[in-house]
Amino acid sequence: MFPHHREREQPIFSTRAHVFQIDPATKRNWIPASKHAVTVSFFYDSNRNVYRIISVGGTKAIINCIVTPSMTFTKTSQKFGQWADSRANTVYGLGFATEQQLHQFSEKFKEVKDAARLAREKSQDKELVNTALSIAAPQDLSDDLQSPPVMCVNGPEDKLFRSQSADITLSSEKERIKKMLSEGSICEMNLEAELFTLQDSNSKLVAALHEANANVEQWKKQLVAYQEETERLREQVADLEAHGGHGPSDLLKDELTQSLEELEALLKAKDEEIHILQSKKSEYHDMERERDQAIHRLRFQRQLFKKRGGSHYLINNV
Repeated sequence: MFPHHREREQPIFSTRAHVFQIDPATKRNWIPASKHAVTVSFFYDSNRNVYRIISVGGTKAIINCIVTPSMTFTKTSQKFGQWADSRANTVYGLGFATEQQLHQFSEKFKEVKDAARLAREKSQDKELVNTALSIAAPQDLSDDLQSPPVMCVNGPEDKLFRSQSADITLSSEKERIKKMLSEGSICEMNLEAELFTLQDSNSKLVAALHEANANVEQWKKQLVAYQEETERLREQVADLEAHGGHGPSDLLKDELTQSLEELEALLKAKDEEIHILQSKKSEYHDMERERDQAIHRLRFQRQLFKKRGGSHYLINNV
C-alpha cells in the first residue's frame, strides 16, 4: 500500500532530522526511531486531497502520518519539536541540527495544516450540497408537532437538572486538573529529550577532548625534542662562527643554519596546534554547564510533578 501511495503523491518539502517516538509503555520517555539523521518529507496526494508526513529508515517507514487540522507542532527547545498523531496513538519528536531547520519545518507544518483544514471544509460543503439535493420528499413533521415535556421548577426534574449541572462542573474540574498534570508530564518529556541530546553531544566532545589531550602530550614531547635539537644546532653554528676557518666549510654552516630555521618554523606550527586543541577544553566546560542546567530543570519539573500527584489522587477518589 505504501509504494502505491508514493506513486500518486508529490513531495512538497524535505529536511533532515533525528526521529524519536514516545515510549508506549511510559508515555514519558523518548525512543530513537533512527540511528542517524534521516529525511523527513511532506507529501500531497492530489487524488484524495490529503497531506502526509513520511520518513523512511532503510526499508521501513518510521513516520507515516496524515496531517489533520487538529494537529499542532510544538517547539520544545531551540532544536527540538514534537506533535501527536492520534491515529497512530503516538507522539513524534524531531531533533534538528540547527534552529533554522526547526523554524522551517514548523512554518511548513502550519502551512500544510491550514491547507488540510481548507480541504476538509470544502469536502464538508460538498457533502452538504449533495445531501440537500438528494432530499426527494418533505420530512415527517409529526414529531415537531408534539408538545415538549414540561419541566417542573421545584419537582424531581429540577433536582435531576441540578445534579447533572454539578456533575458537569465536577467533570470540568477533573479535566482541568488532568490537563495541568499532562502539561507537567510533557514538560518533563521535553527536558529528558533535551538532556538526551546534550548527553550525546557531550560524549562526542569528551571523546574529541581525550584525543586532543593525547595529541597534546605527544606533541609536547616532540616539542621538547625539537627544542633540544635547536639548541644543539645553535651551539654548533655559534662554534663555527667563533672558529671561522678552522672548522667545517661555509657550506656546512649554511646547511646547519637552514636546518635551524626549519626547526624553528616547525616549533611555531606545533605551538599553534597545541593552542587550538587547548581552546576546545573551554567548549567542553560550556557543554558540561548546559548539561548541569538541563539536569537541574529536569529535577525541578519532577518535584513539581510529584507535588501535583496529590491532585491526581484527589481526582481518582472523587
